[in-house]
Amino acid sequence: MRLDFSALSARDTYGWMVGTILPRPIAWVSTISSEGRTNLAPFSFFQGVCANPPTLMFVPVNARDGTKKDTVRNIEEVPEFVVNLVSFAVAEQMNATAALLPYGESEFEKFGIVATPSERVRPPRVAAAPVAFECTLDRIVHIGTGSLAANVVFGRIQLAHVSDAVVGADGKPDAAKLDLIGRLGGEAYTKTQDTFALKRPDR
Repeated sequence: MRLDFSALSARDTYGWMVGTILPRPIAWVSTISSEGRTNLAPFSFFQGVCANPPTLMFVPVNARDGTKKDTVRNIEEVPEFVVNLVSFAVAEQMNATAALLPYGESEFEKFGIVATPSERVRPPRVAAAPVAFECTLDRIVHIGTGSLAANVVFGRIQLAHVSDAVVGADGKPDAAKLDLIGRLGGEAYTKTQDTFALKRPDR
């Protein structure tokens, strides 16, 4: 099979990308508007970028009508956010926050998700998240226009909250204890429990 992406619609392109670039970690991003209204939404175009300076990125694509999502609107007003990682224990809550709510209505309140104050940024973090990265905005790179165009958000990590329950005896994060989930295509997800090791040839 050959796919000529230049001939595909944006929706078909999106479907093939999310159905083949697997698994994708989930950034459960909390933001706040200039009026103090909180927002919480999941994004699976998400990855770490570099350690010097500590930077991550996630990508809220535009809505089908071409408008920016609430997360982007909030970050443009208040250039701070928290990336909460998603364990299996909070998967259902994360999925609920993908619902389209009117701008300004808080997913924390709507879905009964417990928030806790951050230390260095204004948006709260998810209390039950095993790891939460408090970030300040580095930059937003806009790619494309209209429906499904990208707003690539780069964040500088200022502080991380790591639950003691997910730290192993060696003082490092334990993948099994983290029990994170990843996004597959459609409505499918995976867990990080099935692992194997490969020794790097340069070590």
